[in-house]
Amino acid sequence: MQKFKDLGLSEKNLRALRAKGFEEPTEIQNMAIPLLLQNEIDIIAQAQTGTGKTAAFALPLIERVKPDSRKTQAIILAPTRELVIQVCEEIISLKGESNLSVAPIYGGQAIELQLKKLRQGVSIIVGTPGRVLDHINRGSLDLDEVQYFILDEADEMLNMGFIEDIEKIFGYTPEYKRVLLLSATMPDRIKKLAEKYMGNYTHLKTRTEPTTDLTDQVYFEVARQDKLEALSRIIDMESDFYGMVFCRTKIEVDELATKLIERNYPADALHGDISQSQREKILGKFRKQQLSILVATDVAARGIDVNNLTHVINYSLPENPEAYIHRIGRTGRAGKQGTAITFITPDEFKRLGFIKRIAKAVIRKEDVPKVSQIVDARKKRITNDILTVAENNEIGEYRQWARELISENPAEDIVAAILKYSFGKTLDASNYRKMTPIKTRKSNVKGKAHVGEQGKTRLFIARGKNTKTTKENLLTFIEKKAGTARSMIENIEIQDTCSFITVPCSEAEFILKKFKKSKAGKESVVKVARPARKSVKK
Repeated sequence: MQKFKDLGLSEKNLRALRAKGFEEPTEIQNMAIPLLLQNEIDIIAQAQTGTGKTAAFALPLIERVKPDSRKTQAIILAPTRELVIQVCEEIISLKGESNLSVAPIYGGQAIELQLKKLRQGVSIIVGTPGRVLDHINRGSLDLDEVQYFILDEADEMLNMGFIEDIEKIFGYTPEYKRVLLLSATMPDRIKKLAEKYMGNYTHLKTRTEPTTDLTDQVYFEVARQDKLEALSRIIDMESDFYGMVFCRTKIEVDELATKLIERNYPADALHGDISQSQREKILGKFRKQQLSILVATDVAARGIDVNNLTHVINYSLPENPEAYIHRIGRTGRAGKQGTAITFITPDEFKRLGFIKRIAKAVIRKEDVPKVSQIVDARKKRITNDILTVAENNEIGEYRQWARELISENPAEDIVAAILKYSFGKTLDASNYRKMTPIKTRKSNVKGKAHVGEQGKTRLFIARGKNTKTTKENLLTFIEKKAGTARSMIENIEIQDTCSFITVPCSEAEFILKKFKKSKAGKESVVKVARPARKSVKK
């Protein structure tokens, strides 16, 4: 905690950080917290999701905002209700013993509930621009005493066309206040926004960013009751599984670790109720690979640094994009390829889409390995091991025994009997149970989409060589307007008057929605591409 203390945080804040399992500040926290605590300068903080941005502004707010005042002293705007909830929950979890009041304000939640909270008085408001403006117009939200005006995911809000709402809300706040703008990217529109609404400001930019370049990201859609079966199949499919499995609660961690041990997997559990001495003992075994599976909660996993993990399994879907990036960042290190697998139930599909968009992650759908695939994979490994022993001449003392066995019995029968005796239980298909079938999900992309690959859609863009469009500036254009990660965009084709791209279906829906809302949609039509007509031979 000394490093957090050096930033100027109080003992009350440090206790809350200890309870959450934080050990040392991230780069953006190191840069932003002292400025927000000690300085009056406005700040642009440029950092990726997963770098601890929320705590970077939440901790100073908890220090500075007066909990006994019924007036709103800080307003935080975020582009989506999911992000609003995420930020609000993070602040509440960090405030510890403080009686600071925090409330989420977003569309889709009962207005009566929000009105009741606002009448009681809320120190920190976290909201979407539309619903915040709605309350201002109703007279239920007064921003006259706001001291902090914070835009979270500012580039995303501009992409979604919230600039007018943001400007209106800004006009209802006092002239003198701290302005903090958080953004993953720094397009020209962000700079113009800063010049217009921020005074003397400093631009903080992290040197290091979370990278998942070496991590292959996939998800399996499974019924809740089939998660253990799916995990067992994944482990058995691999020759050297060495990974962390994340669950949401301590109870889930204990239950899963117990079930894995009962199935003879070398596993153990790690969560907040485990003593420090026991924690060190478990981690020591895991680092030496005496354990190959560590089941943990997000909090318990903080500070664990293990380089050679082959897998990270999200047994429970992470609460938010930051948690997702923190989890999967534990594999794909030191130049080695890793795999991150996320289990989702059918009702969690939309939450996964939210995580993908905000984390700008390419997570492809895969099927849980079939029993026949697992048995075949194990047979191949056994065959290779047997041949390796034979090639290394490690069988000298067994040759005479082998001759005796095949002298009176067919060699094929003897080999088959030995294989069954040695590996019968390992290769027994009845070890696995049947999984619940999941219905194929239909895409909501309207129109007859040209699908080059399963789960991907071809989009038409009304920009071509006639407007000096290149692959590079087309990628930049889509990235700025829709926030789509470049890695999601494939098969770019630039023609004279238009262009075509291929993206995952779920991302296509998001791009179409963004361009429909955006003014840019009028000048650069984006729609589902129609498949080329086949020529008819006469």
